[in-house]
Amino acid sequence: MNYWLLAITFLSVNLDFFFMLLFLLKRYRMPAVMLGYLLGTLTLLTLSFGVGKALATILPEWVLGVLGVLPIWLALRDDDDDDDARSTGAPVWNVFVTYLSVCAGCNLSIFLPVLANETLPHFGLTLLFIGTLTVLIVWLIHLIADSPAVTRVLAHYGEQLMKGCYILIGCYVFWDSGLIDHILSWF
Repeated sequence: MNYWLLAITFLSVNLDFFFMLLFLLKRYRMPAVMLGYLLGTLTLLTLSFGVGKALATILPEWVLGVLGVLPIWLALRDDDDDDDARSTGAPVWNVFVTYLSVCAGCNLSIFLPVLANETLPHFGLTLLFIGTLTVLIVWLIHLIADSPAVTRVLAHYGEQLMKGCYILIGCYVFWDSGLIDHILSWF
């Protein structure tokens, strides 16, 4: 597994949720936010891996490269996510439900093509790697939550950075799956 790709994918998919983390960390204690976010992330990764494995059993690898269209489509479409998910209950549950409601579609469509050809042992390492990144991100955001400069930069450039990363991820999926080689072999 390409850990740089995993890190970029994780950061770009969750960039919009980092804003939510700023608010959630002001509302709940850091351990509750960290656990809820970690549970949400690992749940969506596991779903992406499972669906990817199911598709990989019935389709050749190069066909799965077509899934690279999903992150590119997400980058090019123009919509506003509903970042105002509301729920009642325990803080961990609130963070978990908020994460799923805000990020499920993007996470599934971005991580599915990235994880489709992973082996189970590599997927275990992926969960460990992304889990570690999740904990680090919550800790870092907690440290900088009150910095106006960080909030301004993310508010101004966050959307463009996220869309650029999505396009790069889609292109990588095209290349890594063998789709481009397969198409070029026709000529």
